Parts: sequence; C-alpha cells; structure tokens
Amino acid sequence: MGNPSYLRQECEMSLRRLGVDTIDLFQLHRIDRHVPLEEQVGELLALKNEGKIRHIGLSEVDVDQLKAARQITEIVSVQNMYNLASRGAEPLVDFATQQGVGFIPWFPLASGPLAAPDGPLRQIAAEHRATPSQLALAWLLKRSPAMLPIPGTSSVAHLEENVAAAEIELSDDEFELLAAIGEQNA
Repeated sequence: MGNPSYLRQECEMSLRRLGVDTIDLFQLHRIDRHVPLEEQVGELLALKNEGKIRHIGLSEVDVDQLKAARQITEIVSVQNMYNLASRGAEPLVDFATQQGVGFIPWFPLASGPLAAPDGPLRQIAAEHRATPSQLALAWLLKRSPAMLPIPGTSSVAHLEENVAAAEIELSDDEFELLAAIGEQNA
C-alpha cells in the first residue's frame, strides 16, 4: 500500500480519472508499516515537486508519525476517526491545532444512540432547533479551528442540513456537556 511505485501509480490513475494535471490534496490513506515512512512521504514529495500534487495529507496517523513526516515535507492535513463518542485522536487534534495542520475527522457523526432522534442529544438539539447530527458537527467545529468535518451527504437537503450546523453556537457549558455525553456513549 505504501510502496513508492504503488503511490505513484495511484496518483497517476487519479490524475487521469479526474482529468486534471494537479491534485490539490493527496492524502496517504494509511502508513504502511512494512515500508519506511521516509520512502512513502518522500515519494509524495517527489510527486509534489513534479507538480502532480499540490499538498500532502496523511490518514490514520499518530502524533509521532505526523512529526516524522513533517521532517520530510510540509503536511497540510491529517484524517483520523474522531467524533463526539470516539475521541482516541485527542492528542493528534491538539497537535494539529497547535501546528496549523487541518484535521479532517473520519466518521464525524457518531452513529447509534447519539444520532437517534430520541437519543441523549435531543434536548440540547431542540434548544438550538437542530438535529442531533447538526449538534455533533457543531461540537466538532467548536473543538478546534483546524477541524474540517466532511460528513457523508446523500441529497441536497442533507447537504444543507450539514452546512447549517456551522451556524450553531455552542456555549462552553454546552460543549462540555456534549463531551461528557459523548464519553458516556463511547
């Protein structure tokens, strides 16, 4: 998966499929533990130097891996699982925020009880005239200015609902209460 020739092939195929000369953001899906990080990120840097990619991002990394990659080249984004109920990436969110690296939460909307219309978020959601999913997105946006949630969207109406979450202003108390509810439902 992280073999330099494979990464180059994937980039070339993406360029052809997209019909572009440059990919604005190329995310390394996962660091291959069988290939040195330097080789993987080094190949992405070579593709960047060739003008095939503009920016480099990483997925499913920890703070040490991000630090090591940043010794090789600029990393503009990371993407890890992170949501109200799944916050194992807290140290990475903090580090990315401190360093000005965008954080793209994978699976930004927790499913199950938290997302249910009659779930534990319903009262606060009702106070904001919002859905539990909108509340979960608003929590992410308040969590860090580096946060860039990209929730799945199945229709224009769903897209509009997700975008409207950016208008929700949570108080610090609401933010902390939602964090506690998320931990209880993890």
